[in-house]
Amino acid sequence: MQIKVFANFREICGGKIVTLDLTPPQTVASVLDALIAQYPPMKEELFTEQKTLKPLVHVFVNGQNIIHLDGLQTKVESKDEIALFPPVAGG
Repeated sequence: MQIKVFANFREICGGKIVTLDLTPPQTVASVLDALIAQYPPMKEELFTEQKTLKPLVHVFVNGQNIIHLDGLQTKVESKDEIALFPPVAGG
């Protein structure tokens, strides 16, 4: 399964795309857990202490924000495109 990462997430993961060896189907939560297992600093970037996504962190599955789907319980298959966007400041 491939995950596209953007901005400072690329620095943590060492590139634009992270490939995880997961057996589908999965949920977004389990995919993010596998990502954190491979890149532990991502935990602090993605989640609050209550294991909810931090404000302004956006996760997209096939171009749709998971807040409009089933949140972290959104089901994903290996063919799905997952993208992670961190909070971005600017003006």
